[in-house]
Amino acid sequence: MNYYLRRTARIPLTVLAVATLTFGLIRLLPGGPFTQLRLQLIRQGVPVEQVNARIEALQNIRPDAPLWQQYLDYMIGVAQLDLGRSISLNQPVADVLARALPWTVLLVVTSTVLMFVFGVLIGAIQAYWEGSRFDQLTSGGSILLMSTPYYIFAVVFLFFLAFQFQLFPTGNAAARDVEAALSVEYLASVLHHAALPILAYTIGGIGSTALSMRGNGIQVLGEEYVEVARLRGLSDGRIATRYVAKNAILPMYTGLLLLIGFRLGGTVVLEEIFSYPGLGYYLIAAVNANDYPLMMGCFLVITATLVVAVYVADLTYGLIDPRISAGDEDGY
Repeated sequence: MNYYLRRTARIPLTVLAVATLTFGLIRLLPGGPFTQLRLQLIRQGVPVEQVNARIEALQNIRPDAPLWQQYLDYMIGVAQLDLGRSISLNQPVADVLARALPWTVLLVVTSTVLMFVFGVLIGAIQAYWEGSRFDQLTSGGSILLMSTPYYIFAVVFLFFLAFQFQLFPTGNAAARDVEAALSVEYLASVLHHAALPILAYTIGGIGSTALSMRGNGIQVLGEEYVEVARLRGLSDGRIATRYVAKNAILPMYTGLLLLIGFRLGGTVVLEEIFSYPGLGYYLIAAVNANDYPLMMGCFLVITATLVVAVYVADLTYGLIDPRISAGDEDGY
C-alpha cells in the first residue's frame, strides 16, 4: 500500500516541477514573455496604459509584480485549470486544449496500438523462425523502418496519396460540410482524415517493436518450460502464442504506456504536416505567434500525460505480470 501511496504522491509533485520549469524557461527567452506580448498588444491598438491590465487578463499574471508573485499567480491558475487566454486565438487556453487533445489522443492511441499489435506478431514469428528467410527479410525491413523517421513516411503519403492521387484529404480532422455529431457520416469523415497520420505514425514504430519482441522471444525460447512444451507434443502455433508470445510481451508492457506519453509529444511534426488540429498543431502555431499562454498550456498537458502514463504502468505492471512485486517494506 505504501508503494501505491508514494507513486500517487509523486504525480502532483512532478506536475509542479514541470510547471515550475516551464515558467522559468519561458522567462529565459530573449526579451521575456512580456516584451513581445506588449508589442503585439500595442500593434493591435491597445492603449499603452492598459497593456499591463490586458496582459494580466490574458495570463493571470501581473507583469509589474515581483517574479515570486508572478510564479504564485501562475501556479494558482494551474491549480484552478485556468491557463489564461490565448493571444493569437483570443480564446481560453483550456478550451483550445480541450478541443485539440481528443484528436491527438486519437492519433497516438490508435497508431500505438496498431504498431504494438503488428510489431509483436511479426517479432514473435521472427523469434520462432530465427535464422529463416522470413526472419532475415523482416529483420532487414524492421531495421529500415526503425531508421527512417516517421515524418518521412508522412511527407511521402501526403504527396502521393493526398496530392497526386487525391485519395485522402490534406488537412483538418473532418470535412467542413459534415456536422459534428455521433453519426456514421461524421465518424467516416474523421477516420478518413486521420488515416494517413495514423498510417505514417504506425509504420514509423513497427520496426523497433518487432525487433524488441524478436529479442524477447528468442530469450524465452531458451527457457526450460518451452522445451517441456515441445516434448509434450504441443503444436508450433500453440507454443508460439501461448508460451513464447505471452511471456515475451510482458517486459514490453511498461514500454507501451511510456511510448504513448512520448509519442504524444512527437505529434508536433506529424500534425503540422497534415494540418491536423491537435496539440502539436497548436503548439507550433503558438510558437510562431509568440502565444506564451497557449505554448505553456501545451507543454503542461503533454508532460502531465506522460506522468500519468508512467503512473498507470507502475500500478498495473504487477497485475499484468504476477512475477513482479509492487514493492516491499524496504521501498523497492
